[in-house]
Amino acid sequence: MRLENKSVLITGAGSGQGRAAAILFAQEGANIVVFDRDKAGANETVSQILTNSGNAKLAVGDVSKSADVQSAVALSVEAYGGLDVLYNNAAIWSAGNIDNYVTDLEEENWDAVLSVNLKGIYLCCKYGIPAIIETGGGSVINIASVAGLKGSRNRSHAYSASKGGVIALTRSMAIAYARDSVRVNVICPGGVDTPMLEPMVSTPDKFAKFAKSHPLGRMGMPDDIAKAALFLASDDSAWITGVTMPVDGGISAS
Repeated sequence: MRLENKSVLITGAGSGQGRAAAILFAQEGANIVVFDRDKAGANETVSQILTNSGNAKLAVGDVSKSADVQSAVALSVEAYGGLDVLYNNAAIWSAGNIDNYVTDLEEENWDAVLSVNLKGIYLCCKYGIPAIIETGGGSVINIASVAGLKGSRNRSHAYSASKGGVIALTRSMAIAYARDSVRVNVICPGGVDTPMLEPMVSTPDKFAKFAKSHPLGRMGMPDDIAKAALFLASDDSAWITGVTMPVDGGISAS
């Protein structure tokens, strides 16, 4: 019960890493607001939490829209009396589809990726951090990627830029809000077996090749990221802020 009675807002919690974190955090005693633009997916996450005697509320919206973010933060405060943990997980990725090499990347697609992946974190922190301060302090966890740490051959230059921006923003916010007892850290996952990554590993051969590119020899699972996030959300990490944490099977070290 490392998060007993803590209020936690998780973006992109309708599937994948966000859902895994929402379920795990609820098992650890947290009161969850599931925030996603996919209403059906978000409802399923809420349902799974409630079925296992946890507490969860639904917030449907887009992290790139100010009004939606303000509404989700307000729900956290109204339903649970404050906000203790903000978990910024929502992101989009589509290498070679909307994303591309910079010379082939359409301007509107650059804007679309940056709007969710970087502007979304800006908005969630803009409205979420004051609520955490009002509660007395807490934790902000941002999700970036190893793509923000090292180069990639994928057609995903907008994605890489957005995730590099998340890392830089995290460090600056950690310094700015430390005196308010708000810790801000960032996790950089490697390849995680989620629906977002399916187009990249669409055949057994592609999946096996990508898994073997990680020194530990396998793909990550959503729970691998959720467990790292749980540490950063809990008081176990009370003296940790401004940290960039690769959770990537060793790929950033290779």
